Amino acid sequence: MSRWASGLTDRTRLAPVRGLSRERITAATIELLDAAGEGAPTVRALTASLDTGRGAIYHHVAGRGELLTGATESVIGHSLSATGTVQDPALMLRALSLSIFDAIDAHPWVGRQLAREPLQPAVLLIWKRVGTQLRRLRVRGAGLSNAGAALVNYVLGAASPHATAASRRPQGADRRDYLAGLAADLVGSDPDAVVQETAASMSAHDDREQSLAGVDIVLAGIAARQSRDRKSDWS
Repeated sequence: MSRWASGLTDRTRLAPVRGLSRERITAATIELLDAAGEGAPTVRALTASLDTGRGAIYHHVAGRGELLTGATESVIGHSLSATGTVQDPALMLRALSLSIFDAIDAHPWVGRQLAREPLQPAVLLIWKRVGTQLRRLRVRGAGLSNAGAALVNYVLGAASPHATAASRRPQGADRRDYLAGLAADLVGSDPDAVVQETAASMSAHDDREQSLAGVDIVLAGIAARQSRDRKSDWS
């Protein structure tokens, strides 16, 4: 049975509005989040968006926290499903990583939501999909946990700052011009050689490709660790 908000008793429960579903509520929540950020999806805002009453909303969700959790799970679920059925597990891990990056890029609030609760459904979805592919690479035991943590933490960590920066960029601003401005500020702020080299390449780099390069580095490390472990077993 669907959960109800605290304070609603058996006598005050209302029948669900015909045509209103959890899926419709989730879709409306995502629209509100995309348009106005994390403070937007309140039950009051949803009643206006869906032209319904509070009781009808509470028939499907318990409150704002559940709205955010459901919206995040929906975005990530659709993103992971879009990767298809790549046969090679390493290629599938790259595809999964890019799909998560693109989802957070399109919905910056998703990255912040994923960081708030490690056991929420969306994070568990990511863990299961990544873990399945790592098992196909014959990663087992403690290695599976370590490799999964490294890969999931990297993917989420790489996408979130990009999405945060994108949300702060002036509306309509060209990304290359924006990065060129940041590079100029960086050049003038610190004469260190590493800082200067980073700034020189900033305006030309692609965040998506850079994120994927990091995934390749993690996968190479996993393969190297497996090779080392196999040699230890034989020694």
